[in-house]
Amino acid sequence: MNSKVLVLGDGLLASEIIAQTKWDQVSRKKDSFDITDTSTYNKMTQIVDGAGQSCPYDVILNCIGYTDTYNPKREEHWDVNYRGVSNLVEFCNYWKVKFVHISTDYVYTHSVVNASEQDVPVHAGNWYSYTKLLGDGHVQLKSNDYLLIRTTHKPTPFPYPKAWLDQVGNFDYAQNISELILKLIENKSSGLFNVGTESKTMYDLAKRTNKDVLPVCEEYDKTRPYNLTMNIDKLNKELS
Repeated sequence: MNSKVLVLGDGLLASEIIAQTKWDQVSRKKDSFDITDTSTYNKMTQIVDGAGQSCPYDVILNCIGYTDTYNPKREEHWDVNYRGVSNLVEFCNYWKVKFVHISTDYVYTHSVVNASEQDVPVHAGNWYSYTKLLGDGHVQLKSNDYLLIRTTHKPTPFPYPKAWLDQVGNFDYAQNISELILKLIENKSSGLFNVGTESKTMYDLAKRTNKDVLPVCEEYDKTRPYNLTMNIDKLNKELS
């Protein structure tokens, strides 16, 4: 791949992608980068010949998101998952850089089973899903060149003592999801893609790497997603 890629973020997915690719990184922790503060955006540019700035990258891969899923404080979700994404779209348009944005399958909560990219997502009763959906819409409406990825990734081994038996989706471990994302980027794919593997329960996924994990079904909660299944035919066709 000849494109020069910059990864934004220092979480699980960003760390896995960097481990696999050795791409450049701008980190919230290491570089004090903040997608909600455009004064820090000079971290993505460089001075040319001691004069004006330039963005030396062909692709900006945004792995930053506010992921405290059930935090009821609207502004914390809003600032990162929508306002920050809006800022990045404007930056990438200005520098004529492709914007690759990591969204979430949570936008399909309470939607149809095996939702495709053409189905209308119906968000869960929480600010995380709602603001991620708003960010998706902004990317699709305003970005001049984008790849938008809806997915969920988990750490290996599964670190929690319990896993939901009643949550079904196409989620997988970060290593496997990263490999699919990298194939799309290397393929120069554009548009919206559901990214995942075969449908499974969270418990089924968890017990692959944690033999002691216990299945759990909690009392119904409208803010929690139960069916996150996605149609991944478009992904499979793109990568075939």
